[in-house]
Amino acid sequence: MAGSTFRIHPVVRGFDRAAVTYERGRPDYPTAAVLHLGRRLHLRRGTTVVELGSGTGKFTRALAPLGAARVAVEPVSGMRRVFARTVPDVPVLAGAAERIPLPDGFADAVVVAQAFHWFRPRPALREIARVLRPGGGLGLVWNLRDESVGWSRRLTELLERYRYSERIPRSRDRRWRAGFDDARSRFGPIRARTFGYIQRAPREAFVARVLSVSVIAVLPAAERYQVAREVRAILDRDPTTRGRPVLEMPYRTEVYWTFRNAAPAP
Repeated sequence: MAGSTFRIHPVVRGFDRAAVTYERGRPDYPTAAVLHLGRRLHLRRGTTVVELGSGTGKFTRALAPLGAARVAVEPVSGMRRVFARTVPDVPVLAGAAERIPLPDGFADAVVVAQAFHWFRPRPALREIARVLRPGGGLGLVWNLRDESVGWSRRLTELLERYRYSERIPRSRDRRWRAGFDDARSRFGPIRARTFGYIQRAPREAFVARVLSVSVIAVLPAAERYQVAREVRAILDRDPTTRGRPVLEMPYRTEVYWTFRNAAPAP
């Protein structure tokens, strides 16, 4: 089992402050995508799935109908506190993808929703391979906003102003694949499928959605207040959102899966 200490990207610590906002503003996951991943990873009653970077438990809850035993791992204490309230029947452990506090061969599958881009791919994949049983599966999921929609694109433009370093990972960044391309990777080919999804929520949920982004969550209170004002101004100006109490944000949900190869010969 890996050691108990772990490190996380400094900006990830913003989620400690934004955990309640994250739970309120982030979208759920389409049922079709969850069922598809469950079939591909053979998740059912009698199997065990570990979720890394579980956050407040949004994807954890979506996994419940599959019947597999669930164990969550989350590095941020604020997220774990909200998780304990929203998913009280699932244990959530303090840990990171590079330091998973579970024994070798513990899981039939590992899943990561909206978080793998924060991991250091190579050490994370080594740890994931360690906790997987032979032939175990790995599933990665991202909800990505549809940038062809005007107000979604303007929200992205607002967020880009606050990205103070190109080192801050982004969910749309495909550099996470680098670890899988490494010749020493213990995983086979990555397969993928995309699903459509619509988040329907009150107007203020979309303000919370922006405030829950890591680069905003770490800002001083006065700056976060200013960001909230700018988001409301965008919603007030756009003809598709102006005056509407409930809004619809289109997403595409990208689902990836792969399997652990056998151990290399000594």
